[in-house]
Amino acid sequence: MFIAALALTLISACTPSTLLAPPELPPQAGETVIAASDGMTLVYVPGGPFVMGSQASDPNAQPDESPQRTVTLDGFWIDRTEVTNERYTACVKAGVCAPIVSPRSDMIDRPDLPVIGVAWGEASAYCAWVGRRLPTEAEWEKAARGANARLYPWGDQLDTAMLVNIDFRVGDFNDVGANSDDRSPYGVMDMAGNAPEWVADWYQSDAYAQGDVVNPQGPAKSMVRVQRGGAWNAAPSAARAANRFWAFPDRNDFTGFRCAGSQQ
Repeated sequence: MFIAALALTLISACTPSTLLAPPELPPQAGETVIAASDGMTLVYVPGGPFVMGSQASDPNAQPDESPQRTVTLDGFWIDRTEVTNERYTACVKAGVCAPIVSPRSDMIDRPDLPVIGVAWGEASAYCAWVGRRLPTEAEWEKAARGANARLYPWGDQLDTAMLVNIDFRVGDFNDVGANSDDRSPYGVMDMAGNAPEWVADWYQSDAYAQGDVVNPQGPAKSMVRVQRGGAWNAAPSAARAANRFWAFPDRNDFTGFRCAGSQQ
């Protein structure tokens, strides 16, 4: 199992007390583990089918989110929050990750903010350093919306009173996990707002029309990479779990990331 490879400690999804599960029991949806490599809490997303993409009837749907299709994934683990400045800095100090480069020193000096200013390759290097990888686009979307095609991580409606860091509500990035209503059905945080995130896939606008429907890995090559998730300064429509972005894989001042690990 993935746990053995990373020396993970099982903890209960319902209580903070440590719970050692018998090794023969498979992980359950929403179960959490703590990675010894970086102290990140990971959340288990079970294998099976889910609905990926958007229906044409969705007024906010974009052409690259179609056709909506059923995709089947193996079970996997995903970071509960975006990787923070503090965790990424530990990789820099170890001589593995490139230093954070951002014109905003106020961002770098706050340990619990999502790390930004890292290129796609640098995000990938961090995930490899901690024994994980970037999630695929399909894994990211399933972790965000679950198996029942909900529009947002929490459901189908966005209330203006909800604690979700989008549409300038907070006015800037804020600490990971601080946006309590931005929680997926598995308990994964900050997938609708705060910082958009690198995922593993190359971007192609018609990827869904010709891609695999079992553990899709995305196009073989492109010029740009996929980004997923809304942002503190993005429109509410960007908070939809099916929404896609793209960016050149170089450094920028707004993209964060989280890591994932396969169940073994």
